[in-house]
Amino acid sequence: MNKKTREEAIKELSLMLMYLTRFQNNNEFCRYQELSSKEYEFGVLNQFEESGLLIQTQKSKYAYMTEKGKAYARELLQTYQLSDKELYERFVFRNIRQEEAEQAVFVENTCFPPNEACSQEMMLTRIAKAPELFLVAEDRQTGEMAGFLSGISTDENCFRDEFFWDADLHDQNGRNIMLLGLDVLPAYRKQGLARELMYQYLRREQEKNRQMVVLTCLPAKIKMYQKMGFHDEGIANSTWGGEQWHEMSYAIN
Repeated sequence: MNKKTREEAIKELSLMLMYLTRFQNNNEFCRYQELSSKEYEFGVLNQFEESGLLIQTQKSKYAYMTEKGKAYARELLQTYQLSDKELYERFVFRNIRQEEAEQAVFVENTCFPPNEACSQEMMLTRIAKAPELFLVAEDRQTGEMAGFLSGISTDENCFRDEFFWDADLHDQNGRNIMLLGLDVLPAYRKQGLARELMYQYLRREQEKNRQMVVLTCLPAKIKMYQKMGFHDEGIANSTWGGEQWHEMSYAIN
């Protein structure tokens, strides 16, 4: 490791400490946000903000790190051989790759019964059309896909089943996101991975200035999504798989 100047060391150590000591916001309207203390050198914080590594909130002692800032902090942790939080040590969170489309189809068919799972054609078409809206959790040890969260963007406000099969409804600049599947393989469940996928997704889309995220779920999953901050809008306009669904929404901006 090259010797650092005092100023470089202060910046790098400050960023790593902000990352390692961040905590989940308890506000029911933005639980996905992770806050960091602003009790660091004022000039350093301003440099971080100018570089797009964090956003300082007004009239608050907290800031939150951007995805760019967290990615850089994780690089520094590896350089200094320091530990990350458990989920980041076990998984890589990233966009799906085109060559992983068949693997995503397998995960979908494993996680959902035949009447609820998207078909291979639907999955392949959406991955080709909007790979940036497929967030994958990759097991660092095996290199395999442990789960993913997928959606498409649109200016529409309500969910409809056509979003599943008509990839042409995807509008890259749409202000809202329609989530089409939260998939976690059985071996990785009850470890916080589903929640982390959701919170990472919400943070990423907030930085893209999306306004709202919408999903549908069966009654048994309502409480799970409410704990993530989603609001139950009642019975959805969906008959997917011959089931009765609830529409859930989350305002992120």
